[in-house]
Amino acid sequence: MTRAEIVVDLAAIRRNVATLKAMAGVAMMTVVKADGYGHGMLESARAAREAGADWLGVATLDEALALRATGDTGRMLCWLTVPADDLAPVLAADIDVTAYTVAELDRIAEAAARAGGAPYRVQLKVDTGLSRGGATLAEWPDVVARARAGEQAGTWRITGIWSHFASSEVPDDPANDEQEKVFEEALAIAADGGLEPEVRHLANSAAAILRPSSRYDLVRCGIASYGLDPAPGLHQVELIPAMTVRAELALVKHVEAGAAVSYGRRWTAAEPTTLGLVPIGYAEGVARRASPGAEVLIEGSRRPIRGTICMDQFVVDLGGDTPAPGSEVLLWGPGTRGEPTAEEWAQATGTISYEIVTRLGGRLSRRHIDSQRETER
Repeated sequence: MTRAEIVVDLAAIRRNVATLKAMAGVAMMTVVKADGYGHGMLESARAAREAGADWLGVATLDEALALRATGDTGRMLCWLTVPADDLAPVLAADIDVTAYTVAELDRIAEAAARAGGAPYRVQLKVDTGLSRGGATLAEWPDVVARARAGEQAGTWRITGIWSHFASSEVPDDPANDEQEKVFEEALAIAADGGLEPEVRHLANSAAAILRPSSRYDLVRCGIASYGLDPAPGLHQVELIPAMTVRAELALVKHVEAGAAVSYGRRWTAAEPTTLGLVPIGYAEGVARRASPGAEVLIEGSRRPIRGTICMDQFVVDLGGDTPAPGSEVLLWGPGTRGEPTAEEWAQATGTISYEIVTRLGGRLSRRHIDSQRETER
């Protein structure tokens, strides 16, 4: 094995996408932004398409164009642009772009004029309460009017209207009902303005699972597609984590009681013990705040992290055991071998599993396997 690596099982992604699509009963958008949530964008996209994903979702223009460059010709939505972005290549690549404002629609019109070949595909996002991207309900009639004018001019077709929940993982939050109500108001305004979108979509992973009323024509599943639960303990949908992070144990050493470990001497051995050195650190995206609290698996046993996590390495307490240097260290995985999961690491570090998996990088290599087809990519 390599010094440290990310291993992604594409069979798990396929199974999760198929499970979510069957559950939702509507079209499926698999979100592959941020390098597939750390799982590899291109490989994850192919697995999702194989499992029946009708759409792919990305944040940036570069992500969208990278997918097209690999030969993906299916429906795709991009939603985060800035005024300096050149929209013409994305429009020409038959990618749906999202507009939040009249000014954005004007920029899309300028790009369409340069690209030629209109009408192009444009979606509109309304802010229903997340207060992030999207037009407020007060701005929405003007956006709808500009969008309809562009349709009449033959510049674009409004292919979708959408929004995003703020707290769908908390099903009892009254904000969910309010956001759905605002979305309905926005759809009614759009219909009155003459817009007839192909798809209306509001549900992210948690809403797709927990809130059937929000599924409309399409659900957008990101984190759940990779087997990480957006709402742990609140449903019975079986998801399989696709990512395993592993390393090779670099060193095992005996220390006496009173020995302090790592920078700042934040942990001191209360009795003689053995320590293991794991050659991965915050340069690879392992959060410094994972100690104390997080564990790894070595030779079938959970081992707690001790002391401050360093740039290149961290230390675990082996409790007197002496596994050989070179032994496998599992930071997290699906949990089938007793190893911690990304969700457990999230709890230990006071964050969410999204951050745990997407922040990885540095000197880690990434390898794709397919447990169903017994191949490696």
